[in-house]
Amino acid sequence: MTFVKRTALKLGLAAAVSLAALSAAQAADCKIGISMKTLDAPYFAAQEVSAKKQAESLGCEVLSSDAQNDLNKQIADVEDMVAQGIGALIINPRDSKGLVGAVNAATAAGVKVFVIDSTIDPQANFVTLVQSSNSQNGLLVGQYLADITKGKDLKIALLSGDKGNEVGQERRLGVLAGLLEGQLRNEGRARFEVVGQGWGLWGHEGGLKAMEDLLVANPDINVVLGENDSMVLGAKMALEQAGRLEGVTLIAAADGQKEALAMIKEGSYAATGLNDPALVAATAVDLAKKAIDGSLPADISKITYTTPTAITKDNVDTYYKADAVF
Repeated sequence: MTFVKRTALKLGLAAAVSLAALSAAQAADCKIGISMKTLDAPYFAAQEVSAKKQAESLGCEVLSSDAQNDLNKQIADVEDMVAQGIGALIINPRDSKGLVGAVNAATAAGVKVFVIDSTIDPQANFVTLVQSSNSQNGLLVGQYLADITKGKDLKIALLSGDKGNEVGQERRLGVLAGLLEGQLRNEGRARFEVVGQGWGLWGHEGGLKAMEDLLVANPDINVVLGENDSMVLGAKMALEQAGRLEGVTLIAAADGQKEALAMIKEGSYAATGLNDPALVAATAVDLAKKAIDGSLPADISKITYTTPTAITKDNVDTYYKADAVF
């Protein structure tokens, strides 16, 4: 082998070694923690899958934890990830007030904190909250409900998540405001009554039980409005079991769960607001990477919204994916 070839080979090996070292350094420079309040629901599982996939695609090392709906565990999870040297934290908080101390401690340690989906108390020091616009989605859903029920007096059973939850409040008020505005626009008067509010704890079983209770006291229900799809899907089962489904409009303020979208396609579910967990999570990761790199604008808003959308029979094919996690 000639001197020139030996030199070229050595340079090639050196370049490869340097490239590997650079990649390792980049991974070390970009370490993102993902703290989920729970993974015991398809929505949150989809959020974590998307966040991890996006972070890894950007060349970042990922640490992930499931708080299992335990506030104290989530606090400990955050503290542990900060101790392991994360540069950014993506957190879906179990409690809006209970996580303030952990978030502020992480920020004080130099970690860039991004909140997703659930709100957190304004005393928390974080970069931005990434979520769908609950109020704007609600307005669009409510206006659609007004359009498809024009001329009818609506007797609404409202299925809410849990008491005191800011997200649920934003969602129901958004839909009711949109419905009011839509009816005033269409007919010059309001034609709806919320005959009862049930607490479904965001889940299928909770929605079923809440609907059973509401049906006992309110035999004239003709609209079921839920703050998410899962509770409405549970309510549908209760209506079916009671032989009361016919003539009832099913509609949700948010989520876009694939089972609900399949029903929208077939015409048995009116609409839902777009709250894509994958989009919310991936957006937060993109912002976190920019923050780590120092390229995030200093004047970023405290809330970053995805584009509000009401998913109806007219656009459901754009969003329905049969193989989606959620």
